Amino acid sequence: MDDKLTKNMEDYLEAILILEKKNRVARATDISEMLSVKKPSVTNALKFLSDKGYVNYNRYRGITLTKDGMKYAKEIYHRHQKIKEFLVKILNVDDAEAEENACRIEHVIDEHIFKKLSCFLDFILDSDTKCVNIDKFKSECDEN
Repeated sequence: MDDKLTKNMEDYLEAILILEKKNRVARATDISEMLSVKKPSVTNALKFLSDKGYVNYNRYRGITLTKDGMKYAKEIYHRHQKIKEFLVKILNVDDAEAEENACRIEHVIDEHIFKKLSCFLDFILDSDTKCVNIDKFKSECDEN
């Protein structure tokens, strides 16, 4: 992601990805509802993302991601899911709070730190539970 977008623009790409998976195309109305923003804001964002080459946008047709847009959106979505998984499975954060925080963290975490967090998560989840007692960690963490 050499051409870093703002948090808001990344949210639009992620929303389009999710809607494309669900409906084959995204619609401005659906994006508006999903992100809780007004339709004119969606239109402006779509024009911007189209100019950057991330979305195929025609006012009267569905919105789809370009190849570059799909790559960028998948990276954002992957970060979101991994961070949420870490918060839920390791830190014992409830699902709604984890979702909300993952959405904020995904935009600001440095790539090399994200890779380390992801590697740590995979290592812990793949470890022998006799060697790494996650349940004990969670209970001690919850006490503090």
